[in-house]
Amino acid sequence: MTDLKTSFSGSIPGYYDTCLGPAWFDAYAADLVQRLAVGPGGDVLEIACGTGIVTRRLRERLSPAVRLVATDLSKAMVDYASSKLRDRQGIEWREADAVELPFGDGEFGSVVCAFGVMFVPDKPAVFREVRRVLKEGGTFLFNVWDRIEENPHAAIGAEVVEGLFPGDAEVRFRIPYEMHDFALLRTLLNDARFKEVSIEKKRIEVGRVSARDIAIGQIRGTPRSLLIEKRGVSLDNVVDRVGAALANIGGADPYRGAAQAVVVEARAIA
Repeated sequence: MTDLKTSFSGSIPGYYDTCLGPAWFDAYAADLVQRLAVGPGGDVLEIACGTGIVTRRLRERLSPAVRLVATDLSKAMVDYASSKLRDRQGIEWREADAVELPFGDGEFGSVVCAFGVMFVPDKPAVFREVRRVLKEGGTFLFNVWDRIEENPHAAIGAEVVEGLFPGDAEVRFRIPYEMHDFALLRTLLNDARFKEVSIEKKRIEVGRVSARDIAIGQIRGTPRSLLIEKRGVSLDNVVDRVGAALANIGGADPYRGAAQAVVVEARAIA
């Protein structure tokens, strides 16, 4: 697996933000943040902040008096997000590993994570760390992708790329869509001593971007591009193939389809 700490570098954050943001991440950010109480019970920590799509909405929702700390494992992502939101006051940016958070016990009233926990290899550890830094009664709010079959854009992209490199396990990119099981999520939360768990599916319609923009985001906006280049294959060629395949199922411009995620809320109650 590509090292996420170092791989979201160069032009990757920009493509991720400008292509995939309008496609679905903006909509899911709005959905996630509106679930957070305006009075979040203390300071708010965001883990895996990426390019700051959720961070911006969090700062807009929260009172200026509420401290907001945005973290990511990738320095490149933190640098991109902090630069993009440099005019926004009241955001502390930190490079931090979600399984070893540099914060005290019970320091935050809420922890928010958008599409990040799927990528952490030691999932029990990240759930334990979130529980540790939450105050008693604090909220853990996060989302993950539903099954890849419920996200046609992802299924098509995976089919095209994996078809170019048959049998290449490193290129196989299904990790983001392997944490959708409600029972698994409940077990992880229960083992980390969370209670009052709420899990639901959230479906959105995709229709504001072109098939090609989605393809660019999927290829050039993810570490997948590094794996493809390492194998000597033209990224432009792969983007063309993915874009054409997406246009076949959802139209070229705009592409019309659906994305589906799983949204989870839990409380840190003894």
